[in-house]
Amino acid sequence: MNSEINTAAPESTTAGASTASTLAYLSRVLKTPTIGRVWESLAASARQDGWSHEEYLAAVLQRQVADREASGTRLRIAGAHFPAVKTLEDFNLDHQPSLRRDVLAHLQTMTFIAKAENVILLGPPGVGKTHLGIGLGIAACQAGYPVAFDTATGWAARLTTAHAEGRLEHDLKRLRRYKLLIIDEVGYLPFDADQANLFFQLVAHRYEQGSILITSNMPFGRWGEIFNDDIVAGAMIDRLVHHAEVLALSGDSYRTRSRRELLTTSPEPGEHH
Repeated sequence: MNSEINTAAPESTTAGASTASTLAYLSRVLKTPTIGRVWESLAASARQDGWSHEEYLAAVLQRQVADREASGTRLRIAGAHFPAVKTLEDFNLDHQPSLRRDVLAHLQTMTFIAKAENVILLGPPGVGKTHLGIGLGIAACQAGYPVAFDTATGWAARLTTAHAEGRLEHDLKRLRRYKLLIIDEVGYLPFDADQANLFFQLVAHRYEQGSILITSNMPFGRWGEIFNDDIVAGAMIDRLVHHAEVLALSGDSYRTRSRRELLTTSPEPGEHH
């Protein structure tokens, strides 16, 4: 009787360990961590459900692409420096009857960015211009476009600093990598002649090269007051609207309406429910 014990691992176990090691190595080299994480569980599903080799490969690659796109979207949204996360889905269209639904639906396709066209949102304070601007910016990030957001005063400060440090041209070229620049709240504070000139340079530099989205509480006829120069304002508007969708919003301020609704629904002093 042979009492010798065979300590060698079964061939299938050894092969399985070798395959796992190889796939772990390949996923690191290819920088596809999701594949390294899901291939085994998906392989079990494939064996159980009788997937073809092609179906299994497609499932693994789809998981990797989905995770990469989600990660890219998160990075683009963080890099845009939005003041808050406001999506188009959260926008209450019933409160903005002046907004054409077909125009908004067209903007959501993001073809305006592919064509380096602009979007101008005009209207009084509180009607949802900033929400729409951020919502379109987030949708652009989700579509794979780099976005940069700031208020008009914030952009003015950036441009002024760049000009003072002799790197304005460099920074204007660098901003080309952002396919959409969002300039919020044009008109809340006036600009001096130097700031107006810098703004004109920003608009002129992106003309037919990259998209700009602007929100403003002032109609175009009063932009001369914002930039303290009718000629500069006119030249700026001319470039902005040449390839642009201009949306004029109207109505009461959301904030005023919400406050009014709160007051009308609040119980009278001393009233208990």
